[in-house]
Amino acid sequence: MKRIFLTILIFSQLLSAQEERRHEVYFETDKYDIVSTEYSRLLLFLSQIENLDIEKISIYGFCDDRGSDNYNLVLSQNRADAIKEVFSNNEFDESLITNVDGKGEILLKIVHEDDLEKIRGLNRKVEIIVKEVFPPRPKEIKEPEAADKLQGELKVGDKILLDNLLFRTGYSYLVPESKKTIEEIGDILVKRKDIHFTIQGHVCCTYGTRDAMDRKTRKRNLSVARAKFVYDYLAKKGVSRSRMNYEGLRRRFPLGGDPKFDRRVEILVTKVEGTSD
Repeated sequence: MKRIFLTILIFSQLLSAQEERRHEVYFETDKYDIVSTEYSRLLLFLSQIENLDIEKISIYGFCDDRGSDNYNLVLSQNRADAIKEVFSNNEFDESLITNVDGKGEILLKIVHEDDLEKIRGLNRKVEIIVKEVFPPRPKEIKEPEAADKLQGELKVGDKILLDNLLFRTGYSYLVPESKKTIEEIGDILVKRKDIHFTIQGHVCCTYGTRDAMDRKTRKRNLSVARAKFVYDYLAKKGVSRSRMNYEGLRRRFPLGGDPKFDRRVEILVTKVEGTSD
């Protein structure tokens, strides 16, 4: 019986290890701004979890033992909020973040260290716990329709969603499986010389309608960068720049479904030669 119980316990621990990923962000004394080294470590962690099937994300802020209880609660909450904002700025679905809590101070004895200042430094932190869906859900496959629409009859004002043209979270370049899609779209638009259009970039998951942060440049213009990525690709492919414009629409028009489909680009037809506007 003991052997069976031990086997079940070990199996449950392995399952838990598979389901959760953890990361800690450390702060300076009395601060909740994220220093550059910790910010870089956090972005690396985000890149490691962005393609996971996530069930929930918990964010807990802590302080060292200095300061009053009320002061430490406010400071730890501000630290947790700062980390949540980074998740949002980098296009993580806010609905997955179920806890953003300031816990105040950590008891000094929790950390196994003799140096008091090191102990305090290790306690000035935010803990991030990412729980995965286990077992992972089957991935949804969306059949492309943009190619058919671009080859059909078009009029001014038509908007075409470039299906399966999906971007990596927080970046203005495509996931590998979208390479075939953009090549097909480019081939069609090189031949389709009668239409003029605007390439519209979108982002997901930011606060309100603002733009997301481009992790590569650290500028808040990711929707513009995505539209320009497609613009530059099409120009290199042979589409005349005189027929194209590009713009970023931030998060003004979410689709309301899976957030990954808001990391998208659409084509708005602005002119069809041979027809009256």
